[in-house]
Amino acid sequence: MVRGVIMYGRARVPGACGELVQGMIDGDYFLITCPINLGSEVRVSLQPGGQVTGPGEKGKALRAVRLTLDHLAAPWGARVDIYNPLPPGKGLASSTADVVAAAVATAEALGTGLSLKTITEIALAVEPSDGTFLPGIVCFDHLQGKRWEYLGQPPPMDVLIVDPGGMVDTVLFNRRRDLVALNLAKEEKVRQAVKLVKEGLARGRADLIARGATISALANQDILSKPELETILELATSRGALGVNTAHSGTVIGILYRPGEVDVDALEASIRTTFPYVDFIRATMVGGGVEGRDGPWFMKGQATAMAGN
Repeated sequence: MVRGVIMYGRARVPGACGELVQGMIDGDYFLITCPINLGSEVRVSLQPGGQVTGPGEKGKALRAVRLTLDHLAAPWGARVDIYNPLPPGKGLASSTADVVAAAVATAEALGTGLSLKTITEIALAVEPSDGTFLPGIVCFDHLQGKRWEYLGQPPPMDVLIVDPGGMVDTVLFNRRRDLVALNLAKEEKVRQAVKLVKEGLARGRADLIARGATISALANQDILSKPELETILELATSRGALGVNTAHSGTVIGILYRPGEVDVDALEASIRTTFPYVDFIRATMVGGGVEGRDGPWFMKGQATAMAGN
């Protein structure tokens, strides 16, 4: 062991079921996070030399390790091991979870820390990122990281994630030339959605959160259509669900409901009767954040104090 260097670090970051809201208001792009209890756990072991090695399909996480080593001027290489049950390209914040957990685990291995601002910069240097590494539910500038706003912790809510298949490349999606015009067209709906979600979080009202998320999901159909959405919404609400949300730049649809109020087996069966090709993931909405080897890295107060930095 080198003095001050622990040699290995471990970190966990939650994934997401899409976003509760995503769009543009007054020219600023943002999303409201929807973290879930599934995510990425990364272990980074330092090794001599400058080479960073790990799973070949996890190039984004490996790049985050390299960026972190460079940021900290650390003359090390690293071996990266990743456990993440969430598939990429779906809108489950799988890559964001990998990238941030990799950066944090690298810093832990070096016996040091990273500010939220630095973590955000590293994540956005790799790709447009979700804000699930920020504590609680947040409103986050996912393209430039210029601002974030802590909105609160979610009330008890479960999410049945429906995956119709396919993949979306987040980087290519955000380069679309028609995005500005399409986001302007839905701005009023997005304002309504934000108001409802913020009120729901402030009052602990799952129904208001779901109502706002549903408005945002439907408003996004002109940007990234999900042909199954309206039918799934009807099937879900007829069986006691509160509403839906979507991955606005991904493939998945989330069904939002209070724990114990929906017969999930029956709901899955009814959806699969109509759409036999879909897959399901059962999850719970949680507050976001970074879990290091010895506990949470950031608390609400730190995130609030740094918002806008």
